Formats: sequence, structure tokens, C-alpha cells
Amino acid sequence: MSDAVPGSALAGVPVPPAPGNSPADVPVAPAATRPRRRLRLWIPLGVIAAYLVTGLFGPMVARYDPIATSVVDRLLPPGSRLSDGSLALLGTDQVGRDLLAQIMQGARVSMLVGAATLLLAGTVGTALGILCGYRGGVVEAVVMRLADIQLAFPSILLAVFVAGVLGASVTNVVLTLSITTWPIFARVARAQTLATTSRDFANAARTLGAGPWHVVRHCVLPAVASPLLVIATVQLGFVIVAEASLSFLSLGIPPGTPSWGTTIANGRDYLASAWWIATLPGLALAIFVVCVGVLGDELRDRSDPNLSTR
Repeated sequence: MSDAVPGSALAGVPVPPAPGNSPADVPVAPAATRPRRRLRLWIPLGVIAAYLVTGLFGPMVARYDPIATSVVDRLLPPGSRLSDGSLALLGTDQVGRDLLAQIMQGARVSMLVGAATLLLAGTVGTALGILCGYRGGVVEAVVMRLADIQLAFPSILLAVFVAGVLGASVTNVVLTLSITTWPIFARVARAQTLATTSRDFANAARTLGAGPWHVVRHCVLPAVASPLLVIATVQLGFVIVAEASLSFLSLGIPPGTPSWGTTIANGRDYLASAWWIATLPGLALAIFVVCVGVLGDELRDRSDPNLSTR
């Protein structure tokens, strides 16, 4: 069937398609950038998966007592043999504890704290954000002003204050970091809820008699899930750095539990003579946080249609 205009002088001349309807008008990522984008996704995913496996199963393979010490094996450089004949791949600290085992234990603690914090802060912040965006009124004004006041303070200073009041423990670290993180989830959830409830499909659902819970469950939650997943990925790195900072200041994980921040703090007095005590855990922390940040940026680009074609 021809696209010509009948009954006119333009009969037989094809009519060009309307703007935006042609496949050529749809931006497509150049083929040369696709392998690079795959690398940006799979390399950080592989590194994070390696950290996860190490944190879960590493301490089971390399059994380690965080309290046991060995004066004979103290301050051994990486690759040294211990007094029992085993190999200290990353060396030992000032009291003879194996550094590789401490890093593996620290990975488990840091990822546990990060996951628990994001679960608690994400649940509370998302629920409050959806409530504010859907209901509005006094509840929205109170919750959002509270979030604005909290975001006005530097998060690490607020975390130090709360941790100093609650004391040092894993549970208190999770509560402290959740208190400093929930406003981010609440603001994103509120903005997405406001945008979704004004769409035609949400208005149609309400017109057909759907209740608030039906609209939230079938319209709001699917729209909120994707941006909140990206926010959670980005915030994971900040949470782990905050936990290491609190542990470095002796306000986070108790000294008897290995943590990246605690191990770095133990090596700050030995930077000249035993650099590996503070450097290697810091390097492990930096690699993990960078990979989490790259993964979060890539997920954001893929979830945003305006950025997914670059």
C-alpha cells in the first residue's frame, strides 16, 4: 500500500513519517560503546561478588580467632612464614594476628552492616516517602521538614554524635547509619510517588474505585522500586565508608570484632615500620567502594531512558 497523497499533485510522492515515529529517530547507542558498557557493568559486579563470597565463606576457610595473639609472629611482612609453618599472605599486625583473615572478617562485618542499614533505612524511608507523597498535608510537612533539618547537618558528624550516645556495637552502628540515611530514601520515594499518582493510569484506577492500598501496591511501588534500587546501590558505598570511619574512631564495631576501620586504626602508629597493616585494608575498602559507585552509576544510566542511549 502506497503512502502517497491521493487526488493531488503530490500523488505518487511518498509522505515522510511523522517525527518521532521513525526508527531512525530513536537514539541507539553506538556499537563501539556497547562492549565498554558491558565492562562497566560486569567488572564491578564481579569484584563485588568476589567480596561477597570472600566475606561469607573466607572466614570458614581461614579460621581466625580475633582475640588470639602471637608475639613471636608480630609485624611480619606479606609473604612471611608463621611460627606454626603457615603462610601469612598479607603479613601480620602488631600482636601477631593474620592480616588476610582480618580483612576477610572485616568484609563480612562491613557488608552485613551495609545490608542491614539499607534494609532498615530503605524500608522506613520508602514507607514515609510514599505516605507523604500520597497523603500530603500535615504529615508531609512534618516529615519533610525533619528530613531537611537532618540533611542540613553533615551525615558523618551526625553519625558520630549518635554513635557516641548509643555506644559501640554492631546493632548501634546499624541504627546510627539508618538514622542518617533514611531521608534520602524518603525524598526519592516522595518525589516518585507525586509523579506517579498524577499519571493517567493512577487516575483511571481511582476512577474505577480502587482504594489507596491498591493504587500504592499496583501503581506506586513498581514505579518507586527502580530508582530506590539505584539509590541503595550508591548508598552502600557511603554506608560502608561511614561504618569504617566510626570503627576507626572506636565508635563503631567493638575492638574484639575485626573491621576494616578497626584494622586501619590499629596500623596508624606503624605506617613507617609496618605499612601493610593500614594500607592493605584501606586498599580493600577503596576497591570495594569504587566498584559499588561505578555499578550504581551504570544502573542509574540504564534505568534512565535519557541516559541509556549514550
